[in-house]
Order: sequence, then structure tokens, then C-alpha cells
Amino acid sequence: MQTAAKTLTTPLRNHTSAKVHMPLNRDIETVVARVLTQGGDTRIELNTAGTNSYGCAPHPDLALVQFGSSTGSVISTAGFQAAVAVYRRLHGVAGSYHLEVERQRRELSALCGASDLPGSEVVLAASGTDIHLFAAHLAAQGQSAGLQAVMAEPGETGSGVPAALAALHFSTRTSQGHNVKRGVPIDNTRLRQPACVSLRQADSSLRSVADVDAEFAAQVDRVMQADGHCLLVLTDLSKTGLLAPSPACAVKLQKLYGDHLTVLVDACQFRLSSATLVDYLAKDFMVAITGSKFVGGPAFCGALLLPASLAQRCRTVPLNALFGYSSRSDWPPGWLPAKVLAESANLGLLLRWEAALAELRRFKAIPDQAIHDFLERWQQAIKQRLVSDDGFEMLPVTPLRRGTGAGQPTWDSLQTVFAFQIFKRNLGGERRALSPQETSIVYQQLRRSQTDLGGEARFQLGQPVHCGVNGGVHVCALRLCSGARLVTEAMAAGQTVTHAIRQAMRALDQVALVAQALP
Repeated sequence: MQTAAKTLTTPLRNHTSAKVHMPLNRDIETVVARVLTQGGDTRIELNTAGTNSYGCAPHPDLALVQFGSSTGSVISTAGFQAAVAVYRRLHGVAGSYHLEVERQRRELSALCGASDLPGSEVVLAASGTDIHLFAAHLAAQGQSAGLQAVMAEPGETGSGVPAALAALHFSTRTSQGHNVKRGVPIDNTRLRQPACVSLRQADSSLRSVADVDAEFAAQVDRVMQADGHCLLVLTDLSKTGLLAPSPACAVKLQKLYGDHLTVLVDACQFRLSSATLVDYLAKDFMVAITGSKFVGGPAFCGALLLPASLAQRCRTVPLNALFGYSSRSDWPPGWLPAKVLAESANLGLLLRWEAALAELRRFKAIPDQAIHDFLERWQQAIKQRLVSDDGFEMLPVTPLRRGTGAGQPTWDSLQTVFAFQIFKRNLGGERRALSPQETSIVYQQLRRSQTDLGGEARFQLGQPVHCGVNGGVHVCALRLCSGARLVTEAMAAGQTVTHAIRQAMRALDQVALVAQALP
């Protein structure tokens, strides 16, 4: 049962009139900051510190040095200004929510390369978790039985993803503002719980690609033997920078099982080039992206990209079950089943995507080779520091094997997420890994002024992730990440990669200082 909560979306009629005269608050930035926190689930709500569950505020924080794009980023000045601009247009003489959404849909398709494939479609969603729900619903053809997903372990993807793939409520409030009970089937539609594949050993070391692929294949075969339909989730990339199963494995399984297997590429980190994304769509894979990780937009703006043939098959799938999670405008024009959804305007989603598009537009304006060269030098410096400093231990990743452009590896072949455990020495000089609780303290303290520890800047890193057991003790890793904004902001300021490297080294210095000061 869904009950209405505090309204997070606005009736569409207020934004489709040819002439909409609505007085703007003199402090429009305060209004925009508030709207940026609406139209999502409880994760986007602000706590007493004024941040959401990802530790991000809805307004720029120029004093915060950001290396946490694997979790989320605080909105940039450019992104915030873009959100303000679209809010002003929306409330102007001829503001139209419909026109703004379709403009965003077209621009997103063009910027990520999907528009190069005629017939591909873009479905907008509040979050990556919502996208998984949409993908499972479409793959199941709106039916309540038969489909089972096979995915990477939730620790590498997202805690709410298994519930979404099983068509269960994954929060206590939906993006359309309905109060729901976590874990209860959505609209009486319940799919089978997904099968999960571990990507690392218990001690955080890597499993081989061959072993991981073999387990994915075995799980898919098990689903097929039960006369089921399988949604294979290819994660590109995970929270710690892993890709699994391999694209070659997914293609092989797709050829083997045909229409009984649907492939969803979980690219919610969006750490891939247009060439890679288009290649996935050309393989008839669905692709999930967000503008809030690598791109650097505010949390909670996602999209599901559908290749032409799959979009055609999905156009007849009933969408009634998604009433609490989607509105009519989220779906492409002419998508007839979307008529059952509410005609509401999710202003928060519109503003968040506008901020993300501003970041993506700047990033795509830089030649791929320049991006590659920048990120390659940054990657080399970070890797060298983490390997040589005994205060850290980098989690291993499998090298990314991407295509090449003009004879050179594409920039998305580079490592952009560095997960690492933190160590400290006791009075006797013994080295030990920090506990999960201590790692969380370090993460939190980095965001605060560290003048008492000899530092001045504040740093945001990726939230701690569980990474196994070391010496019988559960340990976590922090993540130091590069993102689109690292490149664009450096180049806009006329800075070389040396400045970005220096900032990252300062962040790692600060991690070591805070860790050593722990009791």
C-alpha cells in the first residue's frame, strides 16, 4: 500500500502553460538549493548537518577539495548556476517543463553518443537504483514471475540494487513522494531475488576474470534450466573499480540464450567514453548511467539508455507498477504505456540533470587525447604513492581493456577509482589496519578543518566500502577518485595535471595524519 507523503513533485499543469507568471523569491538560490533535494527517496534528504546521505550539500562548497566522485560530489558553481538558469526559464514568460525535459533528453543522448544509433531511447530516473527497477520491469515484460537477475555482489554495486531487481521497495519513500514499506513487493509485482557473484576473495584480493565469468555463466544457465528469463547485470564499473562479467562473457551468453537473456550494463559510475557506451548499445545491451558520479553533478539524476531493437520490444510493456517511481515525462514521447503514469513535474530531477549536463558538456568539449594524457599522469602518481607508502594498501583491480581511438587507448582504459586500506603504527611500531569504525572517522574528519593536525584544506573522498578481512579483523577502504570535474576545472583555471596531483597528495597526507592521531 502506498500513501502520499510530503509532495516532492509539482503538478505538470503549473509548468506547461505558454505563459506562466510566477513571482520568484528574491533569494532564488535558496529556493533552488531546496528544490535540488526534492524528487528522490530518503537518501537525498538533508540531515541536521545540511548534507544528504552521501555527505553532499545542495549548494557549492568552494573550500572542499573533491576526490569522492565514486560516492557523489557537492554541486559545482557552474552546475548550480545552470540549475538556477533553468529554474528561471521555467518560471518565465513561456516556461515549459515538457520542452525542458525533452531538450535534456536530446542533449544527454547526443553527449553520450546514443543519438548516433537511430531508434535508441532515453528514460529518465531519479537514481541508479530506480534505473535497476525500471530495467528489471522492462526485462520481465511487466510479468510477476520468471525473471531472475544475476549481478555482482551488492557491496560493489549498491545496497538497494538487489531489492530493486526483485521489484521490491528499496526505501521508505519513492521518488514520486509515496510512503512505502521497504522490502514489500511493488504493486504486487515480485520477481525472484537476484543471484550475486563475488568479485573478490574474502581478503579483498581479486578473483580471476575467468573464475568470475564462469560463475556468472553458471548462474545464468541455472536460471535458463528452470525455464526462466534472466537479466544479466554487467557492472562497469563497481565501487572499487571492477568490471564484471567481461563484455565477451555477456556477448557469448546473449548469443547462446537469445531473447531469454537481457543484458543491463550498470554504468552508473559513468566512467566510460562515448565509444564504449555506443558499443554496448550496438550489442543490444541496456545501459544505466547517472550524472552524479564521474560526471560530478548532484546526487540523484539517472537515465536508462535503450538500444533501438530493445526499445521497440519494450514499448508495449505496461508501466502501472512504476507509478510510485516515475512520471509520464520521464519516458520518451509516444511511449503509450506511460499514459497511466502521473502527469507530474519532478523539478528536483530536472534541476539536477541540468547541473550534470553542464558538467558533461564541458567535459565532452575537451579532446579525448587530452583527457587521456591528464588522467594517465594522475593515475601514475596516485598508484606510485599508494604502493610506496606503508600507511596505505591499494586494493588491486583488473586492467581495463577498452578499444582504441586513433591508435591510442581511450581514456576510460585508465584507472580512475583507487580504493585503499589505511594502516597506522602503535607505540611499539607495529603496523595494523584501521577498523571500519576508525576508517569512517577518518572519512568524516577529512571534511572538517584540520588545522590542529597541521592541515588547512578540507577533502572529500569516496565513502568507506567493506573490503574483506585482514588478520582476522574486518576492514574497510576509502576511495580516492578522479572525475570529469578534476579535468575540466584544472583546464579552465589554466592549471596542469601537476596541481591536481599535488592536491591528491595533500589529501593522502591528511589521511595519514588523521589516522595516526587516532587513539
